[in-house]
Amino acid sequence: MTDLVGLYDGRIMALTTPISFTAEQFQAVTFNADGLVPAIVQEAGTGKVLMMAWMNADSLRQSLDTGRTWFWSRSRQEYWCKGETSGDRQFIREARYDCDGDTLLFVVEQEGNGACHTGEYSCFYRAFGSEADDADPTAASDGSA
Repeated sequence: MTDLVGLYDGRIMALTTPISFTAEQFQAVTFNADGLVPAIVQEAGTGKVLMMAWMNADSLRQSLDTGRTWFWSRSRQEYWCKGETSGDRQFIREARYDCDGDTLLFVVEQEGNGACHTGEYSCFYRAFGSEADDADPTAASDGSA
């Protein structure tokens, strides 16, 4: 995947790659009563969970068609493409849906400073428990714990 690079504003970055899908696969996604489905975003290579946001059918289609993550903002009632204002863009490398079709998973190459609007790399930087400040709950486990 690292061989998919190009130049943008003088910087080396990942290229967008549309994700192919069938009508049957798209129809297998179950949207809630508000027409939304949760989308989990995971970093390629590290397995780190970066964020969760909501998609509707249009933002899912736009994400798959463009190879960039597009979401639906419930508070602003508008579409947003991750990184368009911050520069912290996400390039989709895999798109999956779970066994019930009610949750999506996007494996991405994360560009810039990370996924969280707070400036943290991952939105899941806070943990419960007494060792919360020492542990990184978003890091992929190697199963040796």
